[in-house]
Amino acid sequence: MADPNVIAARGAPAVEVNKVLRNTYLLLGMTLAFSALMAYTAMAVNAPYLGLWTLLGWVGLLYAIHKTADSVWGLVSVFAFTGFLGFTIGPVIGFYLQMPNGGDIVSMALGSTAAAFVGLSAFALITRKDFSFLTGFLTVGIIALFCVVMLSWFLDLSAFYGAIGGAVVLLMSGLILWQTSAIIHGGQTNYILATTTLYMSIYNMFSWLLLLIGMGDD
Repeated sequence: MADPNVIAARGAPAVEVNKVLRNTYLLLGMTLAFSALMAYTAMAVNAPYLGLWTLLGWVGLLYAIHKTADSVWGLVSVFAFTGFLGFTIGPVIGFYLQMPNGGDIVSMALGSTAAAFVGLSAFALITRKDFSFLTGFLTVGIIALFCVVMLSWFLDLSAFYGAIGGAVVLLMSGLILWQTSAIIHGGQTNYILATTTLYMSIYNMFSWLLLLIGMGDD
């Protein structure tokens, strides 16, 4: 008969992984709902597009999340972060909704993002594949994306939006696989940080799909 202590020791990691997954998806759902509420609020009050200020708020709140991720203040920070991004994307969504087929554009972007997230997450969960080998690629890609975003404020890169958008969608897809895999294999045990990464992946994917679909509808 197997030693109960051995069984408990073997089951502990699985229990911990399931706890992180459960907390991550619960918090992700709550932050996405809060973000959507803030986007609606921004449209209701006709808030202006913040432009470069969005990036400054993004960086500052991300710093706050990483500094407080191991305390209850981490929850406050992650809701502040997702609420802020929801509010800042509200004017963008409002702009597309004013277009003749704006409702279809926003719906297609939302549907495509949701389908991609569910599909990629399910693939990582079902296959249990370790995607840690993507770490270097994603790091370089995120740095490159940040540089391109910065350049876009000073140079007209509209001719390259198709290529940039495709690269962002690919990069965010890899980030979803990487983060889900990290949770499964014990590489990420902080659900606040995991939620932040997945939220940013969804946010960026939706933003660029919105742009790409909008361009295709012109």
